[in-house]
Amino acid sequence: MQYRLLHYRTELFERLRAACSAAGVELMLVHGQATPIEAIRKDTGHLPWAKVVKNLCFRVAGRDILWQPLPKAVNACELVVFMQESRLLSNYPWLFGLGPQKTRVAFWGHGRNFQSDAPNGWRERWKRRNLTAVDWWFAYTQMSADIVAEAGYPNDRITVLNNAIDNSTFSADLGSVTDAEVAALRASIDAEPEAPVGLYCGSLYPDKRLELLLQACERLVERLPAFKLVIVGDGPSRAVLEAGGPKPWLHWLGVKRGRDKAAWFRAAQLYLSPGAVGLHVLDSFVAGTPMVTTADALHGPEIAYLRNGHNGLITAGDAGSYAEAVLSLLQDPNRFAQIQRNALISAQQFTLDQMVQRFCDGIVACLKQPRLKRS
Repeated sequence: MQYRLLHYRTELFERLRAACSAAGVELMLVHGQATPIEAIRKDTGHLPWAKVVKNLCFRVAGRDILWQPLPKAVNACELVVFMQESRLLSNYPWLFGLGPQKTRVAFWGHGRNFQSDAPNGWRERWKRRNLTAVDWWFAYTQMSADIVAEAGYPNDRITVLNNAIDNSTFSADLGSVTDAEVAALRASIDAEPEAPVGLYCGSLYPDKRLELLLQACERLVERLPAFKLVIVGDGPSRAVLEAGGPKPWLHWLGVKRGRDKAAWFRAAQLYLSPGAVGLHVLDSFVAGTPMVTTADALHGPEIAYLRNGHNGLITAGDAGSYAEAVLSLLQDPNRFAQIQRNALISAQQFTLDQMVQRFCDGIVACLKQPRLKRS
C-alpha cells in the first residue's frame, strides 16, 4: 500500500515485483493520489500494473488526513505492507486487528518523524504507541530498526532495507563528463586549477541551514581566499543567498539535472550540506565527493549511512566548527583521499538492487512466520 506513487519509487516496485515473482510471491501494488498540496510538486509516478484507488483527503488543523480504500482483492492477501504514517486513517482497522485474521500486516517506515519539531508531542507519542502493532517491520535504515527494537519489537521480525534509489543514470552521467568540461566549469566561476570548490546540491529551504553554510564559507575564504562555493538548486530559502549583495566566492546556478548536475559534482571536492541530510548522501558516495554535515540537523534516517571521519564528516552545528572541519580536511590530502575512497566503496553498499533483495527476502521470511502474538 502506497497512498501515492512517487516517480523515484517506480523502479523499486518494478524490480521488487520481478524479485518476488522469482521467489514464488505475487506482488500487488495499490496506490492513491497526491494531496492537492503535494500535487504541486509534480513528482507522481505511473505503473500500468498497479491498482489505483481514489483517496479521500480531509484538511484538519492545517494537516492532510487521508483514507485510502483497499480493493476487495487485498482481503485475499497473506501480507499487507502499510506506510507508517499516522495520518492514514485507513491503516487503523488493520492495526487494531479488524482485518482478515489470516492476513499479516507490516509497516514500512522511518520509526519516527526525524523532521518533527515536537518529538515528544502527541503525534509522535501516538506513532510510538503503534510501533509494535504489526507482524513485521521494513525499516528504512539501521537507525529506524534501532528505534523499533527499543520499543520492544523483536529483532528477528525487522528487515533493514537500507533505503536507496537507482543511481545508475547519475553514475553514467559522471563517467561521461570529460576533464575538459570540468576545467571549463571551474573556469566559469574563476576557480584556479588547484583551488578547492565546495558544492551544495538540493532544495533550498530552512532545514538546509543555508545561513550556517554561508557563515562557515565566509570563514573559509578568510583562510583559503581561492575557495569557491557553488549552489545548485532552488526553493523558498533562495533569498538567503541573495542577502548582503554579491559575493565573489559564491555562485548560485539554480536547478541542474542530468549531466549538468553530474558535471558540477566532478568539478567540486566536497559536498557541503550542513542541514537536513536524506537520500542525497548517496549522490555524495557515487560521485566520490565527500559530504560534510552537522550532528544536530533534522536529518532523515539515511544519515545512518554517513560515518564521521570514514566516508564523510559530521561536525558540531556552528559555523566555526564546520569551517574548521572543512579546512582541516582540505589541508590533509591523504585523509581526504581515504575518505573519498571510502565514500566510493559506500556507494556499492547502498544500492537499489540490494534494497530490492532485502525487501524480497523480508517478505518471504514474513510469509513463513505465523502472525505475531501479543501479550
